[in-house]
Amino acid sequence: MSVQVTGVTGVPIIQKGDDLPSIICANTSFTDGDIICVASTIVSKSKGYTHALDSITPSADAKRIAAKTKEDPRFVQAVLDSSSDIIIEYPFILSELPFGHIGVRAGVDNSNIEGENIIVLPKDPMGEAKEIKDTIYKICGKHIGVIVTDTCGRAFRRGQTGNAIGWAGMTAIRDFRGDHDLFGLELEITEEAVVDEIAAFSNFIMGESNNGVPVVKFSGCETWKGHDSLYFTKEEDLIRKSLQK
Repeated sequence: MSVQVTGVTGVPIIQKGDDLPSIICANTSFTDGDIICVASTIVSKSKGYTHALDSITPSADAKRIAAKTKEDPRFVQAVLDSSSDIIIEYPFILSELPFGHIGVRAGVDNSNIEGENIIVLPKDPMGEAKEIKDTIYKICGKHIGVIVTDTCGRAFRRGQTGNAIGWAGMTAIRDFRGDHDLFGLELEITEEAVVDEIAAFSNFIMGESNNGVPVVKFSGCETWKGHDSLYFTKEEDLIRKSLQK
C-alpha cells in the first residue's frame, strides 16, 4: 500500500453558514476511496457553534472550579455546558461529551477564532461527517470517507495528537481478531483504531498554529473491516474508574 497525503490549501477563514463541502471540493479533486480529515474547528465555525464570552454567565460551580484552575469562569461555564460528565476538575477539567468523547476542557477552544469568542466541538460529529461525505458525493460523484478531528493530549505521554471524534464511510476500528500472525497464531485481542491513526497524521500536516490547512486528503488507503465501538464503556475504562475514586 502506498498512501499519498495532501494538505488542502486555499480554504478561507470559515464563517457561520459557509458551505464547507463546496469549499473543499473547490480546492481539491477526489477519487473514489479517498479519505479526508476535517478539523473540528471549521466544522463548528460553519455551523455556528461559537459563543462570545460576554454572553456567558458563570454559575457558582464554574466560579469555584475557575478559582482552582485559574481560568476565566465564563470559559469554565462553557466547558460545563458542553459536558455530560465531569471526570476531574483539577488541575484541569477532564470531561465526557454527549457523543462519548473524553477530552480536556470538553474540547472548548479560544484559539483560531476572532475576538473574545470560543468554539465548542460539533454537537453530532458522526452526523457532521456523514453530511460532509454525502454532500461531496452530490457535488462530484465520488465516494469518499470523512473524519472529523480534534487535537487531544494523551495519558502517560507528553504532547498532543489528532483524534477522530466523528467519521463516515469507514469503520473506526480495524478488527484483526480471528486473523493469524506470521507464525499462524490466532489473534485474540488486536483491534486497530485506524481513524485515530489517520487523524493523528493529518494533524501533523494541519499544524497547531497558523498553518491554515484545516483539511487533509489521504489517497490510496486500503479498505478494512471492523466496527465503530471506539470508546470504552464506563465499565471497561480502567483509567476513568481510577480517576473517579
